[in-house]
Order: sequence, then structure tokens, then C-alpha cells
Amino acid sequence: MRTVLRAVAAAALLSCVTVGTAPAVGALPTEPAARGQSRERSPVSLVLGQVTPKTAGPTGAQSKITLTGTVENRSGQALPGLSVRLRTSAQRMTSRNQLAQYAAGQPSWLQGRPAQKPLPQAAGAGGKAPFSLGTTTTAIGLQSFGVYPIGVEVVNQAGQVLAGVNTFITFVGKQRDFKALSVGWVWPMVDRQHRATDDTFLDDRLATDLAPGGRLSGLVDAAQQTNTPVTWSIDPALIDDVQTMAAGPYRVKGPRSTESTRKPKSTVAATWLNSLKTASRTDPYSVLPYADPDAVALVRNKMSNHLGIAYANSSVASQALGRPPVQMAWPPSGMAGPDTLNELSKLGRLGNGTFLMSSAAFADPTQGYTPSATTRLQTKEGPKRTVVYDETLNRIVSADTRSPGAAVLAEQRFLAETAMITAEAPVLARSLVIVPDRRWNPSPAFAKNLLNYTAKADWMAETPLDRIANAAPQQRVYRNYPDEMEAYELGKSYLDRVAEISRRAARFSSVMVEPVTMTYRRAVLRMESTAWRGRNYKRAVMARQALSERLDSDIGKVRIITTGNSRVSLAGSSGRIPITVVNDLPNQAIRVRLEVVPENSARLQIGRRDEQDEVIELAPGQKQTRGIPVRAAGNGNVRVNVRLRSDDNRAFHSKVITVRVTGYGQLALLITGGGLAVLFVGVGVRAMRARRRRKAEAAGDGSTGVEPAATGEPGGPSTGSGPAPFGPPSGGRPGDTAMAPAPSGPPGSIPPSGPAGDTAADGPGVPPEAAGDPDRTTGRHRSGNSH
Repeated sequence: MRTVLRAVAAAALLSCVTVGTAPAVGALPTEPAARGQSRERSPVSLVLGQVTPKTAGPTGAQSKITLTGTVENRSGQALPGLSVRLRTSAQRMTSRNQLAQYAAGQPSWLQGRPAQKPLPQAAGAGGKAPFSLGTTTTAIGLQSFGVYPIGVEVVNQAGQVLAGVNTFITFVGKQRDFKALSVGWVWPMVDRQHRATDDTFLDDRLATDLAPGGRLSGLVDAAQQTNTPVTWSIDPALIDDVQTMAAGPYRVKGPRSTESTRKPKSTVAATWLNSLKTASRTDPYSVLPYADPDAVALVRNKMSNHLGIAYANSSVASQALGRPPVQMAWPPSGMAGPDTLNELSKLGRLGNGTFLMSSAAFADPTQGYTPSATTRLQTKEGPKRTVVYDETLNRIVSADTRSPGAAVLAEQRFLAETAMITAEAPVLARSLVIVPDRRWNPSPAFAKNLLNYTAKADWMAETPLDRIANAAPQQRVYRNYPDEMEAYELGKSYLDRVAEISRRAARFSSVMVEPVTMTYRRAVLRMESTAWRGRNYKRAVMARQALSERLDSDIGKVRIITTGNSRVSLAGSSGRIPITVVNDLPNQAIRVRLEVVPENSARLQIGRRDEQDEVIELAPGQKQTRGIPVRAAGNGNVRVNVRLRSDDNRAFHSKVITVRVTGYGQLALLITGGGLAVLFVGVGVRAMRARRRRKAEAAGDGSTGVEPAATGEPGGPSTGSGPAPFGPPSGGRPGDTAMAPAPSGPPGSIPPSGPAGDTAADGPGVPPEAAGDPDRTTGRHRSGNSH
């Protein structure tokens, strides 16, 4: 809404600077922005450079009115017969609405037609010529106090109007039949946000604004060079930025940059801060919540606690200026709903302080004149004093006045509006408050002139704001917060991401121990500033991303490290898992609790640990390793969650490691031991039997103890189905019978028994199943398998 209103004012002023062909007489526009033609579109530009005097009178120098300026042929071709003429009217304005219509209109609507002044220098293509037109208050017919329209127009030789501009002259007669309007000013010291993190600037534009000729320097100089009282409204984040630049070298890194630039200590910042202290030493000041957060959007998105944190961080301004502020709450655009007003009153500890609200938040007056600035608003904290500033004057003084001719038109309109308010009800004593936009960017001369006119104009009396606030309140109808304003707030998705960054930062900050040298609260608040509204949204997203990346980088400096592949082997049923905690933060000590939780507690249990094992305190750059006692109930892999928590049990970092148990468990050892015992008994029994057989053979028994000996003649053919008789092998020696291999029998035959057969069965050729292979008995995987 504020963007739209500002565009309306700018269009109105531009339409006064230069316009094209005039409409029919009497076709007045209904809106100030209805006639908005840029200088680039007009074949002839008309720039009004000066109007003297600023206020006209009946006699002397005040009675001679002179308008000067320049005319330029921008058509690209010759325009023969160009001339300029003055138009006036003796009929004074009767309302502020009528004044707005004439400001957006054409001089052709006026009645007076003085003689034309030719401009031969401007007739040729690209030609440019100055002009000066004069008249007197008597010639016009000005007699009583009020505002009168006056205009200048350029015509060709055919009498067609090619460009024109309307302005106003305020006439004050000899008789002062009016009561001066008490006028108070609020002087904003608010800037865009220049930092995402506390130690790095997004740009170095602030250095330019603080330097002589810069925006902020001009505002301080204008207030310092006049005696008109103002109430300063200061964003503590601006003071914080300036102090950071003045304290020592600082770094600048744009959102898309990969490298930062080191800037030297800023003497410009230190000088500006001293100038602010000097200029404001006799004036009251109020402070906004830190970084001027979008209070309406925060309340709408259930983030009122952030607003409270912003107020808690606002003391940086009072510390810099060395004195306390006055209590005042100025919502974004001067408009807020009941919920926001309640939060501003409560969190800002408004007490007997004052709300600063736009007149756009209240219904139009029904009494036919502009009411006084003081009223009251009801909140849950009770009724609160409220100062209502004039929205029309806000738009007039906040419009761009740096383009040629714009400042002159704005000054004349400012004088006309204030005089019109006085003339609406001249016998009533009333007050008026003027509040430019938060990030007002006037020329230094324009800002200074406004304060001087307030002090010197006959119909205005410069008045401290607190005197206006303490006056008797006047009833106004509060219209609540317009629904269409929501479109200009910071969006929910954007603020949700900022809130997520805030939660991560809070978890991380909870492990820091005093003294805390790094914090993210102010950085988060900068992401919620009203400065990011509207066209600055893309820049806000980049700044938010820069903050998130920096936070991730800092969190990564406090971490858990294990082996390279996050696997730990446990050779046995119990042991200790080594876990190392590292603090790579350069200037911040931490205190963390080490929490270890297996995913399968039946297979792996964590042993008891005392407080000393759980709590780890690390100085900057320090690391410690702790052995975590564990006991395994079986072989295999078990995932273990390792977390770092703060003393208040907030987790901010976690890591998953895999514990691989490679030793035998108790049950496996019992099974394996039992199997080996059975094997050894069996082998012993067989050995004893073999020994008895050998003794029997040695005694001449001839029996193998298994079956009868074969029959038949030695060397003759075999009879029966048994195997061939034993004999020495070919080439063998007598007595080698026991070592001879048994001949192969037919399928299904039983091999011969005896010492030779027993030896073969119980020797090295015993199959693993008979020998009790531990790999098969226990089910353990062989070495070299991945699982």
C-alpha cells in the first residue's frame, strides 16, 4: 500500500513538471495520478526551477511573484514559434481535495492569460532556453489568506499547449485572522539492512550514505542546521552497523560473491555517529525494535516472540547516544491491526508511551476539516495515546525530489497543504504531525528547507512532538488494518524459512558457554526487516541463504568424528567405542552432553557412564576422545546414534556409526566348547580301539576283529564276494601291509576294517563335518566376506 501511495504522489509531482496536450477546460481528474506523463514522452520539457517568494504578501518584495525555469525541445525537430506564458487565478482553494486536483491538472484550467514570452533558443531541435515570468499579487487579485493556483505552459505558434506545470502560491495578508497550526516532525534514521551475519556486510553502500553528500549524512546535517525541533526515530541496527564499521576493519561479501573484501576502519562512520549525537542532543528520540522488523507479518505468522527479541536488542541505540529514549511504537507504514498493536504495546513496554499511526488507518473526518493529531487507541494493555501523522504530507515529502524541478514543486505543495489545513478552520487551534517514510531519501537542501519553512511560515508553529502527544485527544474512527496491505508484508513461506534458521541457531547457541562471542539473534532479526518488503524480496532471499550457509558452516565446526567410514569393530563381547568431539570454533568454548543410543539394544548395550563421561567441555580449537563401554550379545553389525545435546537437552548435531562385533559371544563359546569336547572324546575312543587291535595282531590272532579272513590259495583266484586278500603292493616291502591302501571294491561293498582303514579315517583326511569345524559349528562367516 505504501508503495502504491508513493507512486501516486510521484506521478502527481511528475505531471506538474511536464505534461503534453491539455484536456478540455473543466475536465478535472478524480485522482491525483490520473495525469502522469513523463518528461521522456513529451516533445517539450518544462522544468520549474524556482518560485519567489515562497509566500506572497500584499506589499513590498512579497508582492512580486517570479517563476523561473527552462524549456527544452526534445522532439528531434524544429518547433517554430515556441513561447511560454503564465496563468493565474484569484480564486483561492477551498479544500485539500481541490488542491490535489489542481496539482495533477493543467494551467489551461486557470483563467488569467498574460502576454506570452517567445523562446527562440528552444525552437530548434534539441534547443534549450531559460525563462522568467513575473506578476504581482495585486495584478492577480490576491486579497485574503489562502492558497492560490499558478501555472506555466509552453505553446507553439498555433497556440497549442505542448507542456505545462501547475503549482501554488500561499498569500498572507496584513490581517492574521487565523491560529497557527502546531506542527511536529519525526525524523527517521532507518536504513536498509547491510549485513546477513554479524561480521560480514552484504555491500558497502552504507559508507556512501554516511559520507558527506550521502543520504544519512544529509538528514543529520539538515536537522543540525535548523532550530526546528524534531523527534528522531532510530533503528538500532543502523547504529550497530555504524559502530561495527567504526570499530575496526570489516569485510564485505555480496550474496553472489565467493570471496570477501577487507575494508579498513571507517573514519566516515565514526564522524557520522558523532554528528548524530551532536545534532540530536537537545531532541528526544525513540527507537524501533532492532532491524525494524515487519511486526504485522510476525504477529500474523505466530512469531511474536521474535518481536520481543527485537525489542530486547534495541538498547544498542541508547548505549551509543548515552541517554534513554522516549517510548513510542511506529508500526510498518503506520498501520496495524489490533493484534499487532497489542503486541507492540506489551513487548515494547509502551506504558504511557505513544503509538505513531498514519491517518490512512482512520476514517476520513466528517467535520469538514483536518482534525488534530492526538487521539487514543484501545489495546489489551488499556487505552494508549496515539499521534496520527498526515498521510498526504507523508507522500508529498517522501516522493522523489532529486529529479529536476521536483523539489520546487514539492516545497510549494508542502506550504500549500499546511496553509490549506490552517484555512479549513482558521479559528481552531490544531496540531499536525509530519512523518516521512522510514528510508526517506531527500536532497539535503530539500530536507533543510522543509524544517525552515515550518519555523518561519506565519501559519505554522514548530512544536515538539511530546507536547502534541500530551494534548487532549480528539475522537477518530479507527478503520482497522486493510486486507490489501497483506500483499506488501513479508510472506509466510519466507518467514517460515527464517524461523527454521532461528531454531537451528538456538540449538547451536545452547551449547555455548560464557563468554558468548558469537550469536545469531540479530542476524535473524535482520532477515525480518521491513526493508525486505516489495522489490527487495529477491535480495532478502539471497541474504537469508547467506545466513543459512554461514550457520551450517559454524555448526559443522562442532562435530563428532569416528573412523573414515563411520564403522567401529568390536573384537569380543565387550569393549569401548572411541568417539571424538571436536570444537573448531575460533573464539567460542562449548559444553555438550554426549548421548549414545543403539538402534538394537538387545544386541548391543551401552555400559554405565558417570557425569564426567557424558559432559564434555571444549575450549576453542580443542577436541576430546571418550571410550563408550558396550557389551554385545551376538556377532554382526549394529547401528548406533551418537548425538550432541546441550544442558537443557536440545540436540543440535548427530551422527550414525556402525559397530561391527567380530568376537564370540558367550552362547557361541558354549556351543563351540561343547562340540570340541565331544570331538575329543570320540577321537580318544577310536584311538583306544585301534591300539587293542594292534596288540591282538601282534599276539598271532590273525583276526581283524571285524570279519573272517578270506579263503583261497595264496596267489590263486578269489572266491566269494569279499575283497582281495591283503598282500604287499607292487615294489613294496614285506611288513608294509598296514600302510597299503585298501583296494577299491564294487559299488555298495564295505571297505576292509583294520588298522589301515582306521588310520585313513582318523588322519588328515577327516572331513570338516566329523572334525567339528568351528566355522560350521558356530555359523561364523569366514574371513574376507563383507557381511
